[in-house]
Amino acid sequence: MKKLALLIALLATILFNQSCNTGNKTRVLLFTKTTGYHHASIGAGIEAIKKIAAEKNFSVDVDSTGKHFNDNDLKKYKTVIFLSTTGNILNSDEQVALQRYMEAGGGFMGIHAAADAEYNWAWYNNLVGAYFKSHPSNPNVRKATIVVTDTGFIAMKGIPEKWERTDEWYNYKSISPAIKVVAMLDEDSYEGGENGRNHPIAWYHEFDGGRVFYTGGGHTDESFSEPLFLQHLANGLSYTMGPDTAKLDYSKAYATKAPEENRFTKTILSNDLNEPMEIAVTPSGIVYIVERSGNFYAYKPADNTTKLIHTFKVLPDTKEAFGNGLLGMTIDPDFASNKFVYFFYSPDSLPAHQNISRFKMITEDSIDLASEKVIIQVPIDLEVSAHTGGSLAWDKNKNLFISTGDNTVPFASNGYAPLDERTGRKIYDAQRSAANANDLRGKVLRIHPEADGSYTIPDGNLFAKGTAGTKPEIYTMGCRNPYRIAVNQKTSTLYWGEVGPDAGEDSWNDPRGYDEFNQAKKAGNYGWPYFVGDNKAYHDSDFATQAIGALFDVNGPENNSPNNTGLKKLPAPTKAMIWYPYSFYDTFPQLGQGGRTAIAGYFYHYDKSKAKTNSIPEYYDGCLFVMDWMRNWIFAVRFDENENYKRMEPFMPLTGDFRRPIDMDITPEGIMYVLEYGSVYGADNDDARLVRVNYNSGNRAPVAKISADDSIGLAPLTVKFNSSKTYDFDEDDKLKYEWTFEGNKVGSTDANPTYTFKDKGVYNVLLKVTDPSGLSSVDTMEIKAGNTMPDVTINTTGNSMFYLDNEKLDYNVDVKDKEDANIDAKRINVQLKYIPKETGSYKTVQGKGTWIMPGKALIEASDCQACHTVDKTIVGPAFNAIAEKYYNQPAEIPRLAGKIISGGAGVWGNHYMNAHPQLSKDNTTTIVKYILSLKQQQTRDSLASAGTVELKQPSGTKEGTWALSASYTDLGNGIVPLTATKELVLRPPVLQAEDADIVRNINRGDDILGSIHNKSYFVFKGVDLKGISNITYYYSSRNIDATLEVHTDSPTGPVISTLDYKSTGSWRNYKQVTTAIKDPGGIHDLYFVFKKDTEPNHDMFSLDWLKFGK
Repeated sequence: MKKLALLIALLATILFNQSCNTGNKTRVLLFTKTTGYHHASIGAGIEAIKKIAAEKNFSVDVDSTGKHFNDNDLKKYKTVIFLSTTGNILNSDEQVALQRYMEAGGGFMGIHAAADAEYNWAWYNNLVGAYFKSHPSNPNVRKATIVVTDTGFIAMKGIPEKWERTDEWYNYKSISPAIKVVAMLDEDSYEGGENGRNHPIAWYHEFDGGRVFYTGGGHTDESFSEPLFLQHLANGLSYTMGPDTAKLDYSKAYATKAPEENRFTKTILSNDLNEPMEIAVTPSGIVYIVERSGNFYAYKPADNTTKLIHTFKVLPDTKEAFGNGLLGMTIDPDFASNKFVYFFYSPDSLPAHQNISRFKMITEDSIDLASEKVIIQVPIDLEVSAHTGGSLAWDKNKNLFISTGDNTVPFASNGYAPLDERTGRKIYDAQRSAANANDLRGKVLRIHPEADGSYTIPDGNLFAKGTAGTKPEIYTMGCRNPYRIAVNQKTSTLYWGEVGPDAGEDSWNDPRGYDEFNQAKKAGNYGWPYFVGDNKAYHDSDFATQAIGALFDVNGPENNSPNNTGLKKLPAPTKAMIWYPYSFYDTFPQLGQGGRTAIAGYFYHYDKSKAKTNSIPEYYDGCLFVMDWMRNWIFAVRFDENENYKRMEPFMPLTGDFRRPIDMDITPEGIMYVLEYGSVYGADNDDARLVRVNYNSGNRAPVAKISADDSIGLAPLTVKFNSSKTYDFDEDDKLKYEWTFEGNKVGSTDANPTYTFKDKGVYNVLLKVTDPSGLSSVDTMEIKAGNTMPDVTINTTGNSMFYLDNEKLDYNVDVKDKEDANIDAKRINVQLKYIPKETGSYKTVQGKGTWIMPGKALIEASDCQACHTVDKTIVGPAFNAIAEKYYNQPAEIPRLAGKIISGGAGVWGNHYMNAHPQLSKDNTTTIVKYILSLKQQQTRDSLASAGTVELKQPSGTKEGTWALSASYTDLGNGIVPLTATKELVLRPPVLQAEDADIVRNINRGDDILGSIHNKSYFVFKGVDLKGISNITYYYSSRNIDATLEVHTDSPTGPVISTLDYKSTGSWRNYKQVTTAIKDPGGIHDLYFVFKKDTEPNHDMFSLDWLKFGK
């Protein structure tokens, strides 16, 4: 018995020790939940991670439900792995737990479809680094080459610099600029890539206090048995786990449950506005709006109408002055009783000045013009900077803050500090205004308006009343263009967005430009034009001699400008609360990159006693909403108990669609209004509008979505309908479907019904989807029964792909229509266009012809369209005007491309073009070439349905494309006319090698294809060889003779051309060689395959271009 007892005790001790060891063992959470596509490889992935864990001596817990996403459980894990998770996988509580885990210093590794999850959660997008966009199809799994771009990163150690793998290759969207890419996909090595030459496939970054690694591989089972891929995963996991000393610190976790973004919706209230500036909401809910042109409106929510109350006569835009007008307005804190409203405007009179005037409203939509009291007047110089300020706001003591711009032309300073003290140049010297303590410009003023229209000076302004060389109205000085301001009504702390200088890069002596969000708990100097951002100092520069002096003293600069009328020794500057340049900035990475115009929105206090069902929720209590006009975002800035900046988070980043937000107001009840200026600066934009942001804290209505297999055809027409795209954010709701096909009678309650329309007609099919609470939404689709699309073809006796310059094209448009007995040639519209190479090219992408216009795409993705349009001068010149000015001047392209990056002014007037340091020289060159090509585009309309056209390229162009299009609109067959279009695209016979549709085992350079080896090939798709008898190559080969074969439709297809070429003796020695090619008939993909079975057979060939000939 004693031996048995001893044995039991020994076993218990062993088990206890094992338990303790397991408890101390490093643990990793492997998350595999899917609500979208479920990858069959998840099982293999689990086993692979477990194998890595066994080798690295850590344990793995697998979670397919989300049960471990809480603080208590996540604290146990060194890192969290998302293995091909798809769809919405975490509820709001679980989302907060993951955020807090990362803030505490946790690790995250995403594998493959981890990027295909949580599309409605912007934080997750920034965490994982990008969202899934698409992948190749038919087949989806392909061999491709991964190019390692950071061999020093742990996950890429031991990986070949060119790593061939077979997998499903994702294309990505919403790619965070903060990620550090360690591996790229070579899109030339496979078909179906859509990210171009910068196609990330593996990356890492530090995010919200934690470590993140993502890899795009892992779709197939086989991936998880590849030694190199397992090594890649194991080392990536090591990065996210961090060093042994890395411990979670939940004292750094701050996330709380945030309202889901889909609970916020925008409602457009008024969209017929022209340069709207500022808004104010009356106690009764009427929204006052002012436009820069002088219009003063009232939006009435009761009947959803906008009424023009009055048009002020304001200073117009001229070559001498720009940006003035009716710039701001506010209502009196006691508006309910006194009906006072205040305007900031520039009267149309000289000498130029800005009035801050008070008027009295007769009724809420009628103003007493005779009641005007000019409270304060700000003299200004006529100039074109648009540095006007113009915002008005109140503090809790009914003091009025007034923002004024520095009224200084910045364009002669190259985007740096305007300190030009030369005689006759005072409008180029901000020391006379922003840095002048005896001037009201470049300031935020604080006054206390009195009942009689006068004002008094509150205590605590920057300079005491009576101080020589100062203005007592000044609260903050050293401002450049404080365009919109906001005030915390509980503390009277002032905030403003400072539109900063334009320099895109640090010069050798001065800092680049930054926009700022500033906070003033007390009066102060904010530095301009001596400091920018976090008090980065400028040098005291002599514009006359170009001499560079000392840096301005951050302890208190001296203003020695002859244009200064105030104090010489100024207060020490206060640094900005938030500051950010054009390019990506590590200090505030969430703000992104691009153009910038900082706008202060509103400091929000939630009042539960006044809140309504659509009020901004308590979650945002104590937040300052800030905006950027150029970047179209809104952020909520959070503070600690002493109102010191803590952090910020995006507001409606995925669904906001804010169109140049320029002002915001939130009522005491918590109703948010946003004023959107519209897309183009200085224009009467169709999308300039007043919107209301509504919040829904309860059940959300489902969103109905209809799709169908067909919507046009002869009667009887049978259509299969589908509702699979319908969704409900309350995911547990069981939805009811009601389909109305004809009339008002419900025809089906199935989710995906089939219905036959027996008679001719146009039917509006309606799908109503209702959730259990009774909330519903509808979607409609138009079905046309009784008519079919016409069939349009363009016939030509010549080649259907290539043209020779000055060649004549014989064509005939043939139209067939089942319902039209006779085809009226007058209803056929034929057009011929010439598209220069720099405008775009026509390529076959995944089996479909499409126009590729990289220059246009870059313009649309940048901020160019804020100041430019194709055919109208707004702030910057029209693109057509630029093309006209620099027509046929290719030597100007590098200079213009560089100017886009650096910014500048003077050629088209005094307005400064923003710098774009975030764009590469290659990108800006592409943009310039596209713009200049607009002059070379040609269109011939109203051609006959059959005839001959001459294909003569415009002067100064080469290798452009001709597009002959034909459309026919039928008679409708008593239903509705239908239009069909066909396009015949003719390309030059010279094809640049680097434009090949596919390359395999070849290096695609900017101008050539090189590093070509035995069995390498490139492909041009959809080639017609009718009338073609030879092909010419312009190539070089240093010392290897080999064979180049042309195959149809595959690398092993029939051979239609063979060239046994000779070396040229040097890579720089290019020669032309011509060989015969056979027309196989029809349209084919041509595979150009290189062959030399014996060594040496690497680096055999370099190709510049090839040309098809008759």
